[in-house]
Amino acid sequence: MARMSYLSAIERYEEYQGLIQNLLLSILASVHTALAQKKDVQPLIKQYPFLELQYCLDKQGIQLGNNVCFKPQYKKDLANRGAGQDLSARPYFTAISNSTEAHFTSPYVSTATRHLCISVIKSVQFKEGAPCYVVIDVCLTELIEFIMGDTKRANMTAYFKVGYGLIVACLFCLVFYLLFKVFEGMFSLVTSEQAHSDPLKPFTIIIFVTLALAIFDLGKTILEEEILMHKDIFRHSSTRRTITRFISTILIAVSIEALLTMFKAALGQTEYVMPAVLMMFAVVGLLIALAIYVYLGAKAEGILTQVQRAKINTSLQ
Repeated sequence: MARMSYLSAIERYEEYQGLIQNLLLSILASVHTALAQKKDVQPLIKQYPFLELQYCLDKQGIQLGNNVCFKPQYKKDLANRGAGQDLSARPYFTAISNSTEAHFTSPYVSTATRHLCISVIKSVQFKEGAPCYVVIDVCLTELIEFIMGDTKRANMTAYFKVGYGLIVACLFCLVFYLLFKVFEGMFSLVTSEQAHSDPLKPFTIIIFVTLALAIFDLGKTILEEEILMHKDIFRHSSTRRTITRFISTILIAVSIEALLTMFKAALGQTEYVMPAVLMMFAVVGLLIALAIYVYLGAKAEGILTQVQRAKINTSLQ
């Protein structure tokens, strides 16, 4: 299962394209050396865990020998097969047939592994035999995790999701309990004679509804941000989005609570006037602080992105 969204992977590829291509060229050189010495290329998977397939083509685009599959989970379907198939119609072969330089494909979804990947192909010459083309397929998401040093954290993603799932389940159970109290209070409000003489009874129900809404929105935010969606921790916008949604949930809950407190004060309980006013000021202050945070965060991310790209361009020159 891909641990990074395809959109994030493509954006990262475009950002680090030069570094990625240089890395793939060095791997291609290692594969060429191993094949020239008739050595097994499988040990490369220990150094480069993002490798998927390697195969050779002749000048007509016919595959020479079977696939070399680096992924154990795909060896049953991909290894020891492929010899003799015609790949001359593949875009990378059409592009390389008139060039001696290595050719890199754009990111595409592999029909073999169903992963987002890229391929690199280069014409090579062995001491024995005619010139041929060496092709390497790599998983793009794992490649990006590799160059960014994110492999270990990515391997723990499934366990993080389980933890967040348990938290979300607890929050939703609490929401169901609060809704039960709401319906119980509504039933009591309709059937009990004492409830009609207590003007504050409906506010208790509204408080439960407000708490249920706030907790449900919090659980929904965690479910979307941490479980269902890919979260790019290297982008400040991802963290900023999570904080913004969380603070927005708090703002809604506090605003409703301030409104209810103001209603209580309007019904004669004047001791609630000052708390209601203070909560209103707290909402306004929190809203202003959130706006400043979002503005400064977006501005800082833009500056950091420009500096990072300048460093990459300098290193490639």
